[in-house]
Amino acid sequence: MSEEHLVTSEEQTVSLVDVLQEDQELQEEASAVLAGSDSDHCSYPQGYVKRQALYACNTCTPKGGEAAGVCLACSYKCHEGHDLFELYTKRNFRCDCGNKKFADVRCKLFTDKEDFNTLNKYSHNFFGEYCTCCRPYPDPEDQVEDEMIQCVLCEDWLHGRHLGCEVPDCVELQEMICESCMNRNMFLWCYADHIAVAGPAVESEVKETGAHLDRSDKVDDVAEPSCKRVCQEDPSCRMKQLQATGVKRARSGAVFWPSGWRSKLCRCSACQGSLSEAGVSFLLDELDTVLAYEDKGKSEEQCEQSHDPLMSALDNLNRVQQLEIIHGYNDMKSELKDFLQRFAAEGKVVTSDDIRQFFEQQQSRKRNQVDGRFYCA
Repeated sequence: MSEEHLVTSEEQTVSLVDVLQEDQELQEEASAVLAGSDSDHCSYPQGYVKRQALYACNTCTPKGGEAAGVCLACSYKCHEGHDLFELYTKRNFRCDCGNKKFADVRCKLFTDKEDFNTLNKYSHNFFGEYCTCCRPYPDPEDQVEDEMIQCVLCEDWLHGRHLGCEVPDCVELQEMICESCMNRNMFLWCYADHIAVAGPAVESEVKETGAHLDRSDKVDDVAEPSCKRVCQEDPSCRMKQLQATGVKRARSGAVFWPSGWRSKLCRCSACQGSLSEAGVSFLLDELDTVLAYEDKGKSEEQCEQSHDPLMSALDNLNRVQQLEIIHGYNDMKSELKDFLQRFAAEGKVVTSDDIRQFFEQQQSRKRNQVDGRFYCA
């Protein structure tokens, strides 16, 4: 845990219990998002990256100007100390850092850039506004605890209470399409009738129409389309078979989709053409999901950890030296844990002076060590 996490101001203090409970969750979330992006090299040479962590600089491109986004590495190297908006991840985006949208800023990592990235898509997120309420996040004026959920299509973040539907359990394993995007792509409602996460309103509507639909099996019973028969009248088109059932849900509110739902979309040439025309062909790519991106990041980080330079250094030491270092590390870890737990038990705030004192005591004990033994002062 870094020292910054432990130091708080007199105006805003939290107990160490709160910090310890949140720290691990925050580290895992940051790891999932950032590990999939390069923190040392500008992503511009890679072109329009399939998915990456992005930031918007309020210092360089404030509201009222042109929206722009910068990659993870540029947020560290070119915009250090600036007022940044964290955008989580966006798809098919090319880093804008240092282009014509930045009047007096040159990218320190890659200077040979075009004036504009014409295929990038921007939203009010790039000016620190989110949801249909166009509020910042976190919002100091919002006293309601509510989670933010990202739409698969527009990639805006919306408050759960503004989705127009009930947020299901295990939402982190599902994808969401907001009501606006559903209405801009009306064909998605047909899929929602059959493969979306069913809410109470959906189940009641099915009962009223008298239709019988087993949501776990119905779509799997639909034949896979034949790639040799591609006209719109092709009877193997999954979309047309779903439409023929006559089952419908209410056309309102956001829609949640279960894991693997993309594999159930029709892939006949007519449907692929419709997806392409609507600009949502990425829905056919199961690796486009944020969950796939996070899994990739975690896998890469685990691979890097397996090549830990500390472990490589230990390999060059003899057995006795290795044991001494390992025992020393474990002793310090145990003592630091006990030290922090005393503050947690008393509900006290740990300050930088407390941490400094702890390590000074460690240094003092180390100086008193003789022939592998500690002498009490």
